Amino acid sequence: MRDQQPETETPFLELLARGAAVGEYEQPVLRARAEGAAPATIEALERGREQALAVRAELEGRRRREAELSALIETAHDLAGLRDLDGVLRAIVHRARALLGTDVAYLSLNDPAAGDTYMRVTEGSVSAAFQELRLGLGEGLGGLVAQTARPYVTENYFTDARFMHTGTIDSAVGDEGLSAIVGVPLSLGSEVIGVLFAADRRPRVFEREQIALLASLAAHAAAAIDTANLIEETRAAVAELERAKETIERAGEVHDRLTELVLHGGGVTDVADALTEVLGGKVEFTEDRSLAVHGHATRRGDDWITPVAAGGEQLGALILHGHPSLGPVDQRTLERAGMVTSLLLLARRSAGEAEQRVRGELLDDLLDAPGRAPRLLRERAARLDADLDATHVVLAAGSDLTGSAGRQRLLAAAGHLAATRRGLAAARDGGAVLLLPLGSGDTPSGTAAQAAKQLGTAVRADVTVGASAAVQAPAAHPGAVARAYAEALRCAEVLRALGRAGEGAAAEDFGFVGLLLAGSKDVAGFVRRTIGPVVDYDARRGTELVRTLDAYFASGMSPARTKDELLVHVNTVAQRLDRIARLLGPDWQTPPRALELQLALRLHRLAG
Repeated sequence: MRDQQPETETPFLELLARGAAVGEYEQPVLRARAEGAAPATIEALERGREQALAVRAELEGRRRREAELSALIETAHDLAGLRDLDGVLRAIVHRARALLGTDVAYLSLNDPAAGDTYMRVTEGSVSAAFQELRLGLGEGLGGLVAQTARPYVTENYFTDARFMHTGTIDSAVGDEGLSAIVGVPLSLGSEVIGVLFAADRRPRVFEREQIALLASLAAHAAAAIDTANLIEETRAAVAELERAKETIERAGEVHDRLTELVLHGGGVTDVADALTEVLGGKVEFTEDRSLAVHGHATRRGDDWITPVAAGGEQLGALILHGHPSLGPVDQRTLERAGMVTSLLLLARRSAGEAEQRVRGELLDDLLDAPGRAPRLLRERAARLDADLDATHVVLAAGSDLTGSAGRQRLLAAAGHLAATRRGLAAARDGGAVLLLPLGSGDTPSGTAAQAAKQLGTAVRADVTVGASAAVQAPAAHPGAVARAYAEALRCAEVLRALGRAGEGAAAEDFGFVGLLLAGSKDVAGFVRRTIGPVVDYDARRGTELVRTLDAYFASGMSPARTKDELLVHVNTVAQRLDRIARLLGPDWQTPPRALELQLALRLHRLAG
């Protein structure tokens, strides 16, 4: 018997050595029976077969456990060097499919914001609908796993009534062709965050060891997600600290720059530019008090608005455009800039008021004390960057603004205009008087119209401005300033009487009526403005256009009677009238122009 034992064991050892399939272990027994072996031999072979199969199963189990252990070690290694969460999860799903030998493996995660579950990673799937599937919490096999925090297995998904079936889930599972499914929870503490699945397209029984292996992989996946979340939170915290550091440094930079602006006499525009550079967006200052807010910076749409105020008085607001998100530190920076802006405005107002007082006192002396020494007047004007030896115009400005506040607004606007034009301004007769230099090409009429527009815009009300004739060297002729003011005041009164409030004009704008308004009764100036081009043409060419024009009006504007008066041919009269039209303009025969021309001709004749 002992001699036969090696013979019965040898074929099975060879099968074990080459890893033969289970079916091949029947061959030695079948051959012995076919050869008519003794019953004892056949019995020994059957015992050897059973022992060999047991050894084979043990070896297979060890190899499987070795592969599982290797997969778990590799997964742990992936976690230790975690760089890409998606990559780690894909590796876990891949290993689950390979170790369990399933057709498909996939991992779903809960989405608390959406209140459902979505497919995060799939492998082996061929259905787009399955890969994009979103499940309501508690639905399907995954819902059962999430609710109980325990693994669940089904040999045939569609016939299993333990979990909630829905049309969407069943359709996607059917589209994928799945039948047997095992799912294990991904847990962080007591919270289930997802499910790891393995599935086959045919009915199948999953062994306890396979479920345990899948649970181990799920634990690794949960750890990977937890680690990734911690890393992301750490990165976010570091980034937040960096942003906080940058914000604090930026706030310090703004504080230093604003302090420097205050010390070096910067303006509101400089504050806005500094904020724009540091905070981004675009910062502007507005005097619109309707936009001003009380207290702290306030968000309006995509803009931030902070008040510019002092002593309870709203001076305006700073507006940060195009910066909807503003942190607390940047908000304080914007508010601090509003305080600095108010200081600058108050300083500018105080300086402006002081300068305005000095300019007003000098103009008051020119109007009320014409006996002042010209030298002293020039010295005082020079300190204000004014030149009283240049040609000036006197403007009288008035409005319907009532009360001391309204008059103060008009005076402040007049003072600002005078300062920008290197002139003087003062309060007088309930309005304002200005003494402005006339530049090359400037006229009293044009200066008055421009001043009316600028002052009206500044005080948001109609401002009527009358202008005098040009005043030559006010320092040398102080008395002329008072006379010019009286003339400007009369012009302003005429404008209001004619219903032209809010406009500006000089005596020259009223034609011959201006002679009645002008304090100097500038007859020669009226004649020159009205028929000067014709007089000059006669002087240069030796022609008789003035005599022809006088005769034309005297003859009732009849060319035929004019030629009899002048004893010339009618064609000569026509040629002269054509020349006059080119010199005076095409409207010279209109009634208003004709009246002024006839008056100018009469004054010219009387003046010899």
